[in-house]
Amino acid sequence: MTLESFEIIRILLLTTAAFVMAVVWTPALTHVLFKYKMGKRIRDEASAPIFSKLHAKKAGTPTMGGVLIWVTLLVLALVLWQAHTWWPETWIGQLNFLSRTQTLLPLGALVASALVGLVDDYFNVRGIGSNNGGLRMGHRLLIYTAIAVVGALWFAFKLHWDLLHVPFIGDFNIGWWYIPFFLLVIVSTSFSVNETDGLDGLAGGTLLTSFGAYAVIAFSQGRYDLAVFCGVILGGLLAFLWFNIPPARFIMGDTGAMSLGVTLGIVALLTNTAFLLPVIGSIFVLESLSVIIQLFWKKVFKRKWILSSPFHHHLEAIGWPESKIVMRSWVISMISASLGLAFVLLDALK
Repeated sequence: MTLESFEIIRILLLTTAAFVMAVVWTPALTHVLFKYKMGKRIRDEASAPIFSKLHAKKAGTPTMGGVLIWVTLLVLALVLWQAHTWWPETWIGQLNFLSRTQTLLPLGALVASALVGLVDDYFNVRGIGSNNGGLRMGHRLLIYTAIAVVGALWFAFKLHWDLLHVPFIGDFNIGWWYIPFFLLVIVSTSFSVNETDGLDGLAGGTLLTSFGAYAVIAFSQGRYDLAVFCGVILGGLLAFLWFNIPPARFIMGDTGAMSLGVTLGIVALLTNTAFLLPVIGSIFVLESLSVIIQLFWKKVFKRKWILSSPFHHHLEAIGWPESKIVMRSWVISMISASLGLAFVLLDALK
């Protein structure tokens, strides 16, 4: 068996294992979420009249569903790492995908940001903090920037990485400038994904295509552990979507959306394809731009640019059914991920 064949088998096996594991323990997760009344609070009508009217029926739907994805990944990674420590030459030991150069940083960042998101979700449920509950935007920005700083320093001092690749142009060593670039990519990606998490299956499906594209990119670069890492996230996301399609049993919440956004940004940086991330994750770009333009429009022109932001809420407001918005977003994300992947592979051939 060739190395590539073994790695493909490893990706497929662990993607399937993650899906099965997540499905198996979902009843326990939903039991806890319902038992302790971890239902999402909807913004009041005074602060968001259109949003509150459209989403009143979702009030009380358990949040924190993203726990399903990152806990499954963490447990699987630790179990296989321990198996490798005990039985390195056996087939189960060789399934380990936790490595210092490829997956330790994205896993650590995923868990750290997921825990912050978990606290934010809890505050939202209990009505603690700003508005109807949750951390203030400034506080969240500060915390996720701090996580990004740790990641940037890891790149600089552990991986000795300051190489920036510009597609179809070349590589550039930018020294310390890589740190602010790293921060920009991580913070913008995490908040863009978070803005997309507003309809049943929307964030889950678009993240699925993005991580799928990056699994192929990592594999094409010989970063097999990172490809497996993306595959395990795919398995968790598929299980999440199984229970999140309308009517959703639970919502991803910040513990899923923010952490997966951070992780997606790190994977893009590890594969040196950050400039193509906006193509692969086009829906995330559209959603975050709609929020930025809406804020600018209200500030400058004293009126709204669209009925409600992010853009998927505008589509709801003009009468699009939720399922149509979600499924068309999935289609767009599939096409854009395919296009971004094609650009990456063409760039590698030049």
